[in-house]
Amino acid sequence: MSRPVTFVPPSGARAYRLETARGQFAVIDAGGPVKGTALLLPGFTGSKEDFISLHEPLAAAGYRTVAVDGRGQYETPGPQDDETPYAQGELAQDVLAQLDALATGPEDRFHLVGHSFGGQVARAAVLLEPARFRSLTLVSSGPAEISPSQQQRVKLLRDALAVMDMAQVWEAIRALDDPPEDAEGELDSGLDAGLDDLEVLRRRWLGNSPAQLIAAGRQLCEEPDRVHELAALRLPVHVLSGEIDDTWPVPLLDDMAVRLGAHRTVVRGAEHSPNTDRPRETAGALAAFWDQVG
Repeated sequence: MSRPVTFVPPSGARAYRLETARGQFAVIDAGGPVKGTALLLPGFTGSKEDFISLHEPLAAAGYRTVAVDGRGQYETPGPQDDETPYAQGELAQDVLAQLDALATGPEDRFHLVGHSFGGQVARAAVLLEPARFRSLTLVSSGPAEISPSQQQRVKLLRDALAVMDMAQVWEAIRALDDPPEDAEGELDSGLDAGLDDLEVLRRRWLGNSPAQLIAAGRQLCEEPDRVHELAALRLPVHVLSGEIDDTWPVPLLDDMAVRLGAHRTVVRGAEHSPNTDRPRETAGALAAFWDQVG
């Protein structure tokens, strides 16, 4: 299903460490702010590279895109044993600090995109300071906790991390006869994310903080429904997904879009990660929404 994606930034993109008041964050930054700037937040076990095929088409459409590894994700360091810095409120404050670092003036407002778990963090950031944003796009990210089947997978991962180190968990995942199919993996460390080089994937997995994975997994399983709070902001919202999703069923995403009065896109031929499954179509939908928002 997923098309191959590499960890090499596309032409015109820069990989660097963004200095913020809350520490450094690894980013891939592409395009110029002709029409606007978007910050892209990856999902559970994912990284900034999950958006790598979106940068070129969105730059061509006139948008600067900055994809970021959150605290404890891949190339952004974070505590290995302490879950406290990975509380949702802390991650939301990280997002606001990233915007401060990217802003060229006090009036700058940003488009925010969150994939799956990144959508939960994005929603939390918007609820903290809605005036900072032009729009919010939730990519395959639902109204509350993940589906029961995915909760079981996340619990297995959390249990494994309690008794094994990251390398041992990687080997256990690789040994599974039927690895999970969703691109951000709830359990699969990105094995089906359209990223072909297993050694690169292993390096990404080992770059994650165990505490971050445990904390994020708990949040995925316990997230409350805050759709009414988001709807009350009257911020332009875009609900984008593939046509198949086991993490949050597509009808649930349809209903959330109605409750939000949101723009809705279903990317044909895509599953939980349309940004890797169908990047051109996903980029086109994002650009069209941002153009409409202005």
